[in-house]
Amino acid sequence: MAEMIRACFIPNYPSSHHQRLGSLFPPAIVKASYKFPSWKLSNSPLKLVASSVQSPKTMASTQFGNTLPSKDVLEIWRSADAVCFDVDSTVCLDEGIDELADFCGAGEAVAEWTARAMTGSVPFEEALAARLSIFNPSLSQLHNFLEKRPPRISPGIQGLIEKLRSKKTEVYLISGGFRQMIEPVAAHLGIPRENIYANRLLFRSSGEFLGFDAEEPTSRSGGKATAVQNLRAVHKYGTLVMIGDGATDLEAKQPGGADLFICYGGVQLRAAVAAAADWLVLDFEDLCAGLE
Repeated sequence: MAEMIRACFIPNYPSSHHQRLGSLFPPAIVKASYKFPSWKLSNSPLKLVASSVQSPKTMASTQFGNTLPSKDVLEIWRSADAVCFDVDSTVCLDEGIDELADFCGAGEAVAEWTARAMTGSVPFEEALAARLSIFNPSLSQLHNFLEKRPPRISPGIQGLIEKLRSKKTEVYLISGGFRQMIEPVAAHLGIPRENIYANRLLFRSSGEFLGFDAEEPTSRSGGKATAVQNLRAVHKYGTLVMIGDGATDLEAKQPGGADLFICYGGVQLRAAVAAAADWLVLDFEDLCAGLE
């Protein structure tokens, strides 16, 4: 039956949505939780199954009480002077380091460390060093990766950023990923390079992997909070919002940091992070609508 249900999915529906629901709901429900093509369901024994399942957004709303923003949350969102976005599994559909590791032949081992880092179960700097040590990417591998596997931008993010820009809201990318992989994303979205806070891969002149720049604030736990606090101190923003999917993004809501944390669960839905958020969204269109 499970195989039959999977065969009825809309072909281009992102497979990553299975992953983000997997930690919250039984596999059978996750596999049956998407819209089915109506032409495949006519006179089909699966019709009753299809009519009884819920959409991911409905399922999330029954699991969490913060999928609808309060009046205060909406007021903060609409008045934001600056909005900071996480990149991996938020602005982009992928976890960049996982994709690079997969390209270099070490995807599974690195993905396990990423999952631990994003739930906050290990210090971020420990997880970052451990992941890189597994595959030690060379400069040529990085260049080949960027050429052959360009980043996949999340649906709706470009429209949201354009809407924020029309309101004169400053947009930043704050990531535990790597600047060399994020700069093409920023260029595509029209975000200045100076608005990127991210880590940097280091290489010897020969192209051999050397490590990462430990001086970058986002290379360690609490680093996104530090980056946000620095932004506020320098630019004197009255209201600042952080949007992301992981524990390191949630950390940005510290005294002197973000006034509001919005959890984006459209790629990865991490239960502890989602529950602690001021607002949980699965679609960037909800954030666009909230600006009206």
